[in-house]
Amino acid sequence: MSVASMVSTGIAATLVATLAACAPPPPPAPPLIDRLGLDGLVRAVEDGDHGEIAAILVSRDGRIVFEDYFGRNGPDSIVDMRSAGKSLTAIAVGVAIDDGVIDGVESPVLPFFEDLAPFRNDGPEKRAIVLRDLLTMGSALDCNDWDDRSPGQEERMYRSRNWTSFALGLPVDPDFSRSRTGQGRFSYCTAGVFLAGQTLERATGERFDTFVGHRILAPLGIRNVRWRRSPDGEVQSGGQLGLRARDAERIGRLVLNGGTWEGRRIVSEAWIAEMLPPVARPGAGLGYGYLWWQAEIRAGASGETVAAAMMIGNGGNIVAVVPERDAVIVVQATNYNVPGDFDMSRALLQRFIVPALAEN
Repeated sequence: MSVASMVSTGIAATLVATLAACAPPPPPAPPLIDRLGLDGLVRAVEDGDHGEIAAILVSRDGRIVFEDYFGRNGPDSIVDMRSAGKSLTAIAVGVAIDDGVIDGVESPVLPFFEDLAPFRNDGPEKRAIVLRDLLTMGSALDCNDWDDRSPGQEERMYRSRNWTSFALGLPVDPDFSRSRTGQGRFSYCTAGVFLAGQTLERATGERFDTFVGHRILAPLGIRNVRWRRSPDGEVQSGGQLGLRARDAERIGRLVLNGGTWEGRRIVSEAWIAEMLPPVARPGAGLGYGYLWWQAEIRAGASGETVAAAMMIGNGGNIVAVVPERDAVIVVQATNYNVPGDFDMSRALLQRFIVPALAEN
């Protein structure tokens, strides 16, 4: 190629690049489904008002009425919903109790692990921990994910090779106390939820993901999930569960239906009724049951509120079950460790989705 041709080609390439840079961006793809008229929501997400949103899906009366994906995400994208996965662990414990392999939530935890004794920091307070304590974040373990100094803070667990040994060896909180009803003080503890999953493994004789897979996920038609594991291969039952938005909606719909899916009973209605009511109030307007949150959602500027049971995870991930609207709302977001991540996602429910459900 001659020098003149090379110069000419370079000028042409520069001109094409310049024109491409000046061209308006392609119009955003419309939602896959929008029976709620949520144009304002789509614009707000695309303008970045709510951080990094991956997917939003809303179902009502068993039908999807809104579904949209953002960035490079689509219907088959798997998003790590972090601690939202804890709520699935609560359902799994209910199935095991229904099966009779666990006596109930008052079952002491440490006897399931006697083959690993002696435990570090053993004592009466640790021996008194029951399954209910782990499900309600009320155990005596010195474990607080919201305090970097806590011996049980989850990042410390992730740095260990064997998470079961880590959780069983945690010290007891020297300031631990129980209310007059026997409920331990609230302290958010992923290691405790992981220990609940390991308790289920020992009770059922199956690995946690295997049990959950064939007893809950397969009946729901959920076939593609992503579990995190410890360096020793232990399945993380305390969160970091990768799901499609459509599959997250199915878990919410199972709860909304009182434990049934398409006429099939998966978990007892009695367990759903026991699992959801709050036993602790860890924040303003927030309650906590058995690994499920409870919140009041404002419906726009009207002042009306609706109650929701929620799966919540770091990054702004939400699965909201709203009985008053017969609705399940899924927001998948990747605002991990961003201050206000939950508030950014909840604002989508309050500004757009819940008001639209009331109007339609």
